[in-house]
Amino acid sequence: MKTFIQAIQTAIIGSLDAKGDPFSSYTPYVYDQNRFYIYISDIATHAKNIQKNPHTSLFFVEDESKTENLFARKRLSLQGDSQKIARGSERFEAVMELFSKKFDAKMVTTLKQMSDFNLYEFKVHYGEATFGFGKSYFIGGKNMDELIERTGNNPHHGVK
Repeated sequence: MKTFIQAIQTAIIGSLDAKGDPFSSYTPYVYDQNRFYIYISDIATHAKNIQKNPHTSLFFVEDESKTENLFARKRLSLQGDSQKIARGSERFEAVMELFSKKFDAKMVTTLKQMSDFNLYEFKVHYGEATFGFGKSYFIGGKNMDELIERTGNNPHHGVK
């Protein structure tokens, strides 16, 4: 799982609006200490949705131009909860440093100065991965970062 997400720089975010309708968008992310972090503007629809309903999904998918078969693209879908990390906190500063290392540091410095941007931490409580035909897995383990071979219904779905 970690090897797969390392090659992908953005995550597709699934959130629910006030009426319960799904909304998809994307954002750059960093992964640290078994958590995903996104830095998004309050003006964005997905930020407004996350603030009202922290249940969120992140989706990572193999680049179409690199896949062997479009019907079996490698992909990872994670469901979890998001929470805002306080601006200026020790964790905020540590994660923003990771953003600076992974992406354009000058851009991150500029975004950090924009007061409408906030950092969110995403904690996984369920996930599924597909890495080709017959290669389907549930995400599990103590840190929700292990692939568990999919052999039928997942008894952990919906369990937090």
